[in-house]
Amino acid sequence: MEETLFSQKMKRPLADRLRPQNLNEVVGQDQVVGTDAPLGRMLKSGKITSFILWGPPGCGKTTIARLIAEHTNLYFEQISAVFSGVADLKRVFQYAEERRANQGKGTLLFVDEIHRFNKSQQDGFLPYVENGTIILVGATTENPSFELNAALLSRCQVFVLNRLSYDDFDILLTRAEKEMGKKLPVDEEARDLMKSIADGDGRYILNLAESVFNYAQADEIFDKEGLLKIIRSRAPVYDKGRDGHYNLISAVHKSLRGSDVDAALYWVARMLSAGEDPKYIFRRLTRFAVEDVSMADPNAVTQAISCWETYERLGSPEGDLALMQLTVYLATAPKSAAVYKAMDKALSLAHKTGSLMPPKHILNAPTKLMKQLGYHDGYIYDQDLEDGFSGQNYFPDGIKHQKLYHPVERGFEREIKKRVEYFEKRRYEKQKTIAQGGKND
Repeated sequence: MEETLFSQKMKRPLADRLRPQNLNEVVGQDQVVGTDAPLGRMLKSGKITSFILWGPPGCGKTTIARLIAEHTNLYFEQISAVFSGVADLKRVFQYAEERRANQGKGTLLFVDEIHRFNKSQQDGFLPYVENGTIILVGATTENPSFELNAALLSRCQVFVLNRLSYDDFDILLTRAEKEMGKKLPVDEEARDLMKSIADGDGRYILNLAESVFNYAQADEIFDKEGLLKIIRSRAPVYDKGRDGHYNLISAVHKSLRGSDVDAALYWVARMLSAGEDPKYIFRRLTRFAVEDVSMADPNAVTQAISCWETYERLGSPEGDLALMQLTVYLATAPKSAAVYKAMDKALSLAHKTGSLMPPKHILNAPTKLMKQLGYHDGYIYDQDLEDGFSGQNYFPDGIKHQKLYHPVERGFEREIKKRVEYFEKRRYEKQKTIAQGGKND
């Protein structure tokens, strides 16, 4: 009889057999489920409220939800937003109401991939969460701020789970070895490769370990090459339309802004290896050239367009080098956001002042009426002056000259700063002379 039970157990996947039986066995999430952590304290108090578990695949979201239900005498109901629709939700809510009325027992409803439900489906949860018919536990790999209704999100706490680390993987592999009754048949290099390929996913590394155990012949030890024959590669956790996409391009942008050329190259390589369209990266780098480098190195935008055109002509993979060249150029270029900030100030001033007319002296007067109204009267053509500068006012009447652009002391913009300061000084001198009744010449 014992052999039969053992055989049945061994037929279950290794990851399922090693599923934690209590919260203390959950790996890598002490910040959420530890004794003094939010979920740990919630469980200790016995007052469970609805919450969202946000984290990458294989970090323990389903396990944590199930353990919470087991420790609280709540009926555990699980559905997946991928396979469920409105009819399934109605059925779950109906059973939960009946269970509450007839047995006095609450329901913990675990919804995997909750972000897959549309807005109206998410609204369907609200009355049942409000009246306590269900305790909702949602699991999502996507940012809840963007994917969940504000009304639903306001009724749930959000707990962020971590991708598993190499140390966490060591714990899982040790448990796997104990379960199988033998050491994992890999050398240290192959063991490290398994952790790298798993990319933070605990379920994946356990499935991979099970494959290694199954493939190994007597006394066989897999090296790196042998492991790769079992599983060639694992695609990085990356969705071009969702968080992975935006997180990685943000990492590229911040690394460039911080002038860390090595980190910038790494994040660009991560995006390329995950299958990102290089044209999207070029677009963002071109934006960086005008937003973060700008006049500190006006050649940056020229480099961006040139490298982009080079890629268009060569294609991938040869053209990928142009992308890396542009990454290096932008990371090592001097930075200035002065033009970007000036644009914001100019737009703000434009919105504030509405439709004020330009001063008449800078308007052309192609008709007699316009001449009679004073258009172009008093305009000075700067190039006719010996110093080539009139210092006239070009802002609308009634608005003092506004300083919107503040160049920085970096790169080429250092020279621009000198020019701006020169013209500011000359403008002040010219206006002072005019105010004192002198002639502007």
